[in-house]
Amino acid sequence: MSRDGATDAYSLILDAIDRGRYPPGARLVETELAERFGVSRTPIREALGRLETQGVVQHDGRRGLVVASLDHNQLGELYEVRAVVEGLAARLAARHAAPEEKALLRRLVEDSRRLTADPESLRDNNRRFHRQVHLASHNRYLNTMLDGIRRSMALLTMTSLSDPLRGAETVDEHDAIVQAIETRDEDGADAAAQRHISRAYEKRLSVEAER
Repeated sequence: MSRDGATDAYSLILDAIDRGRYPPGARLVETELAERFGVSRTPIREALGRLETQGVVQHDGRRGLVVASLDHNQLGELYEVRAVVEGLAARLAARHAAPEEKALLRRLVEDSRRLTADPESLRDNNRRFHRQVHLASHNRYLNTMLDGIRRSMALLTMTSLSDPLRGAETVDEHDAIVQAIETRDEDGADAAAQRHISRAYEKRLSVEAER
Protein backbone atom coordinates (compact mmCIF):
# COMPACT_ATOMS: atom_id res chain seq x y z
CA MET A 1 0.00 0.00 0.00
CA SER A 2 1.36 3.40 -0.95
CA ARG A 3 2.09 6.11 1.58
CA ASP A 4 -0.67 8.17 -0.08
CA GLY A 5 -3.14 5.39 0.71
CA ALA A 6 -2.15 5.40 4.36
CA THR A 7 -2.35 9.20 4.48
CA ASP A 8 -5.84 9.14 2.95
CA ALA A 9 -7.01 6.58 5.53
CA TYR A 10 -5.54 8.70 8.31
CA SER A 11 -7.35 11.82 7.07
CA LEU A 12 -10.63 9.95 6.65
CA ILE A 13 -10.57 8.50 10.15
CA LEU A 14 -9.50 11.78 11.77
CA ASP A 15 -12.23 13.69 9.91
CA ALA A 16 -14.84 11.12 11.01
CA ILE A 17 -13.73 11.58 14.63
CA ASP A 18 -13.74 15.34 14.21
CA ARG A 19 -17.31 15.28 12.89
CA GLY A 20 -18.52 13.14 15.77
CA ARG A 21 -19.05 9.98 13.73
CA TYR A 22 -16.81 8.26 16.29
CA PRO A 23 -17.20 10.03 19.65
CA PRO A 24 -14.83 9.56 22.59
CA GLY A 25 -14.98 5.97 23.79
CA ALA A 26 -16.20 4.60 20.45
CA ARG A 27 -14.49 1.39 19.31
CA LEU A 28 -12.43 1.53 16.14
CA VAL A 29 -12.41 -1.84 14.38
CA GLU A 30 -10.11 -2.30 11.38
CA THR A 31 -12.57 -4.37 9.33
CA GLU A 32 -15.44 -1.94 9.89
CA LEU A 33 -13.30 1.09 9.05
CA ALA A 34 -11.94 -0.58 5.92
CA GLU A 35 -15.46 -1.34 4.73
CA ARG A 36 -16.75 2.11 5.56
CA PHE A 37 -14.00 3.96 3.73
CA GLY A 38 -13.52 1.46 0.90
CA VAL A 39 -9.85 0.74 1.54
CA SER A 40 -7.88 -2.32 2.61
CA ARG A 41 -7.00 -3.06 6.23
CA THR A 42 -3.30 -2.25 5.81
CA PRO A 43 -3.66 1.54 5.47
CA ILE A 44 -6.33 1.49 8.19
CA ARG A 45 -3.91 -0.28 10.53
CA GLU A 46 -1.16 2.21 9.71
CA ALA A 47 -3.50 5.14 10.24
CA LEU A 48 -4.69 3.82 13.61
CA GLY A 49 -1.10 3.31 14.71
CA ARG A 50 -0.29 6.89 13.81
CA LEU A 51 -3.39 8.19 15.61
CA GLU A 52 -2.49 6.16 18.69
CA THR A 53 0.99 7.66 18.72
CA GLN A 54 -0.61 11.11 18.56
CA GLY A 55 -2.98 10.37 21.44
CA VAL A 56 -6.16 10.53 19.38
CA VAL A 57 -6.97 6.85 19.94
CA GLN A 58 -5.97 4.53 22.79
CA HIS A 59 -6.21 0.92 23.92
CA ASP A 60 -9.03 0.17 26.34
CA GLY A 61 -8.46 -3.35 27.66
CA ARG A 62 -10.43 -6.01 25.87
CA ARG A 63 -12.37 -3.42 23.88
CA GLY A 64 -9.30 -2.72 21.81
CA LEU A 65 -8.73 0.66 20.22
CA VAL A 66 -11.16 3.44 21.14
CA VAL A 67 -11.34 7.17 20.51
CA ALA A 68 -9.57 9.00 23.34
CA SER A 69 -11.32 11.54 25.55
CA LEU A 70 -10.33 14.70 27.38
CA ASP A 71 -11.16 15.26 31.04
CA HIS A 72 -11.96 18.68 32.54
CA ASN A 73 -8.35 19.51 33.33
CA GLN A 74 -7.10 18.44 29.92
CA LEU A 75 -9.75 20.62 28.31
CA GLY A 76 -8.52 23.64 30.25
CA GLU A 77 -4.90 22.90 29.41
CA LEU A 78 -5.77 22.55 25.72
CA TYR A 79 -7.56 25.89 25.52
CA GLU A 80 -4.85 27.63 27.56
CA VAL A 81 -2.19 26.60 25.06
CA ARG A 82 -4.48 27.15 22.10
CA ALA A 83 -5.14 30.77 23.09
CA VAL A 84 -1.43 31.54 23.14
CA VAL A 85 -0.52 29.86 19.86
CA GLU A 86 -3.59 31.14 18.00
CA GLY A 87 -2.67 34.62 19.21
CA LEU A 88 0.87 34.17 17.93
CA ALA A 89 -0.42 32.89 14.58
CA ALA A 90 -2.63 35.97 14.20
CA ARG A 91 0.26 38.24 15.22
CA LEU A 92 2.55 36.70 12.60
CA ALA A 93 -0.21 36.80 9.99
CA ALA A 94 -0.54 40.55 10.62
CA ARG A 95 3.19 40.80 9.97
CA HIS A 96 3.55 38.46 7.00
CA ALA A 97 0.21 37.88 5.23
CA ALA A 98 0.21 38.58 1.50
CA PRO A 99 -2.61 40.71 0.03
CA GLU A 100 -4.13 37.55 -1.48
CA GLU A 101 -4.15 35.85 1.92
CA LYS A 102 -5.87 38.83 3.49
CA ALA A 103 -8.46 38.79 0.71
CA LEU A 104 -9.16 35.09 1.35
CA LEU A 105 -9.58 35.67 5.09
CA ARG A 106 -11.98 38.53 4.39
CA ARG A 107 -13.98 36.35 2.00
CA LEU A 108 -14.25 33.58 4.59
CA VAL A 109 -15.62 36.05 7.13
CA GLU A 110 -18.18 37.39 4.67
CA ASP A 111 -19.19 33.86 3.68
CA SER A 112 -19.68 32.94 7.33
CA ARG A 113 -22.27 35.68 7.85
CA ARG A 114 -24.68 33.62 5.74
CA LEU A 115 -24.04 30.41 7.68
CA THR A 116 -24.99 31.20 11.28
CA ALA A 117 -28.17 29.10 10.97
CA ASP A 118 -26.24 26.14 9.53
CA PRO A 119 -23.89 24.84 12.29
CA GLU A 120 -22.23 22.17 10.15
CA SER A 121 -21.34 24.59 7.34
CA LEU A 122 -20.27 27.25 9.84
CA ARG A 123 -18.08 24.69 11.56
CA ASP A 124 -16.34 23.90 8.25
CA ASN A 125 -15.92 27.62 7.54
CA ASN A 126 -14.48 28.07 11.03
CA ARG A 127 -11.92 25.32 10.42
CA ARG A 128 -10.90 26.87 7.10
CA PHE A 129 -10.63 30.32 8.64
CA HIS A 130 -8.30 29.23 11.40
CA ARG A 131 -6.26 27.13 9.01
CA GLN A 132 -5.78 30.12 6.71
CA VAL A 133 -4.67 32.33 9.60
CA HIS A 134 -2.16 29.63 10.54
CA LEU A 135 -0.81 29.43 6.99
CA ALA A 136 -0.64 33.22 6.76
CA SER A 137 1.73 33.22 9.74
CA HIS A 138 4.37 31.72 7.41
CA ASN A 139 5.98 29.83 10.29
CA ARG A 140 6.36 26.09 9.77
CA TYR A 141 7.23 25.33 13.39
CA LEU A 142 4.17 27.13 14.69
CA ASN A 143 2.02 25.27 12.18
CA THR A 144 3.39 21.95 13.43
CA MET A 145 2.24 22.89 16.93
CA LEU A 146 -1.16 23.96 15.64
CA ASP A 147 -1.57 20.66 13.79
CA GLY A 148 -1.26 18.87 17.13
CA ILE A 149 -3.82 21.15 18.72
CA ARG A 150 -6.25 20.56 15.83
CA ARG A 151 -5.97 16.81 16.40
CA SER A 152 -6.80 17.23 20.08
CA MET A 153 -9.73 19.52 19.22
CA ALA A 154 -11.18 16.66 17.16
CA LEU A 155 -11.88 14.87 20.45
CA LEU A 156 -14.48 17.48 21.40
CA THR A 157 -17.73 15.93 20.28
CA MET A 158 -20.06 18.92 20.19
CA THR A 159 -19.52 22.20 18.39
CA SER A 160 -20.35 25.37 20.30
CA LEU A 161 -21.44 26.80 16.95
CA SER A 162 -24.71 24.88 17.22
CA ASP A 163 -25.90 27.88 19.26
CA PRO A 164 -26.93 30.56 16.71
CA LEU A 165 -25.96 33.32 19.15
CA ARG A 166 -22.46 31.86 19.51
CA GLY A 167 -22.28 31.47 15.75
CA ALA A 168 -22.96 35.19 15.24
CA GLU A 169 -20.44 36.09 17.96
CA THR A 170 -17.83 33.90 16.28
CA VAL A 171 -18.29 35.72 12.97
CA ASP A 172 -17.80 39.08 14.71
CA GLU A 173 -14.69 37.77 16.50
CA HIS A 174 -13.23 36.49 13.23
CA ASP A 175 -13.96 39.88 11.68
CA ALA A 176 -11.98 41.61 14.43
CA ILE A 177 -9.02 39.29 13.83
CA VAL A 178 -9.07 39.97 10.09
CA GLN A 179 -9.38 43.73 10.56
CA ALA A 180 -6.21 43.68 12.66
CA ILE A 181 -4.40 41.49 10.12
CA GLU A 182 -5.49 43.77 7.26
CA THR A 183 -4.05 46.84 9.03
CA ARG A 184 -0.92 44.97 10.19
CA ASP A 185 -1.87 45.59 13.83
CA GLU A 186 0.13 42.77 15.40
CA ASP A 187 -0.87 43.48 19.01
CA GLY A 188 -4.51 43.86 18.00
CA ALA A 189 -4.50 40.59 16.03
CA ASP A 190 -2.93 38.70 18.92
CA ALA A 191 -5.41 40.12 21.42
CA ALA A 192 -8.42 39.52 19.16
CA ALA A 193 -7.42 35.89 18.57
CA GLN A 194 -6.88 35.24 22.27
CA ARG A 195 -10.26 36.81 23.13
CA HIS A 196 -11.86 34.59 20.50
CA ILE A 197 -10.40 31.41 21.98
CA SER A 198 -11.29 32.51 25.51
CA ARG A 199 -14.92 33.03 24.46
CA ALA A 200 -14.93 29.65 22.72
CA TYR A 201 -13.63 28.01 25.90
CA GLU A 202 -16.27 29.74 27.98
CA LYS A 203 -18.98 28.46 25.67
CA ARG A 204 -17.44 24.97 25.65
CA LEU A 205 -17.58 24.86 29.45
CA SER A 206 -21.21 25.93 29.31
CA VAL A 207 -22.03 23.19 26.81
CA GLU A 208 -20.25 20.54 28.89
CA ALA A 209 -22.02 21.68 32.06
CA GLU A 210 -25.42 21.27 30.42
CA ARG A 211 -24.76 17.71 29.22
